[in-house]
Amino acid sequence: MNITVLGAGAWGTALARLLCDGKNHVTLWGHDAAHLGDLQKLFRNDRYLPGIELPRELKLQTNLPHAIANADIIVLAVPSKAFRNVTASLNNFHGIAISVTKGIEHHSGLTMSGVLAENAPQAQLAALSGPSLALEVARGVPTAIVAASDDTAAATAVLVQKLFHRPAFRVYTSTDLHGVELGGALKNVIAIAAGVCDGLGFGDNSKAALVTRGLTEMRRLGVACGAQAETFSGLSGLGDLMVTCFSKLSRNRGFGERLGRGEQVEAILANSVSIAEGYPTVKSAHALARKLKIKTPIIDEIYAALYEGKNPAQALHDLTARETKAED
Repeated sequence: MNITVLGAGAWGTALARLLCDGKNHVTLWGHDAAHLGDLQKLFRNDRYLPGIELPRELKLQTNLPHAIANADIIVLAVPSKAFRNVTASLNNFHGIAISVTKGIEHHSGLTMSGVLAENAPQAQLAALSGPSLALEVARGVPTAIVAASDDTAAATAVLVQKLFHRPAFRVYTSTDLHGVELGGALKNVIAIAAGVCDGLGFGDNSKAALVTRGLTEMRRLGVACGAQAETFSGLSGLGDLMVTCFSKLSRNRGFGERLGRGEQVEAILANSVSIAEGYPTVKSAHALARKLKIKTPIIDEIYAALYEGKNPAQALHDLTARETKAED
């Protein structure tokens, strides 16, 4: 297959490497010519995946029209803030478009497949999501993930499953495309809150409680958006939530930890190599919950800490000081 991966960050590079192992013809596109030049010279992506060798047959491209011209399959691994702009070039694409980006567009409330549906109306759409830290995937650490499409027979998801499945990269399928994407996006918000717990020096009791109640919020908001409740108990919900909230490799947990230690949001953003998708997703999730009149106290407090200047310690204190209630 002729496959183009759009996005030369950690995840895009790790997946391009995996797809090369499947004897596909793979092109990796990135917007930064200097960065791609380093990859071409070193056959490593040391900025995002230090120490990982890239296959010599991997083609690198900075020209977007050239990168997608002959592609049968396009994998979208660009940041959510650039997703609409990059996918605007896919209007006439007839193959399979797979989003691996975890985010919610703020002004529309759409997940990335929703944006793809508008920009690539003739493509077959799918998403790939789950507990999958890019560096571990690149190292061949056993990983399980979900390929989702919204066709009832899951035909597109099965094609994606066959494309990516490896002995150390197990791929399941789902027809709940919306739920799989929402789980991947919303868990980043909870991961920032979990990182704040770490930064403030809270214990395991606190973090376990926060993550458990965070899953409840994810499910509650997801179901209100039309997703299936059980999806949030699977790999793209609970699984992704666990790895993102507890791993030292997690960008979003790390973002929250720095916030909890007293760093300012602007300084964290300015000094981060990789994008923490939870930061823009907090704003989108908060707006979506208000629109649908869904109670999301953890999302609300993290929104206040990130966008309204609320002290993170006070935000977490206010969570525990809420009125008593039955567990739901």
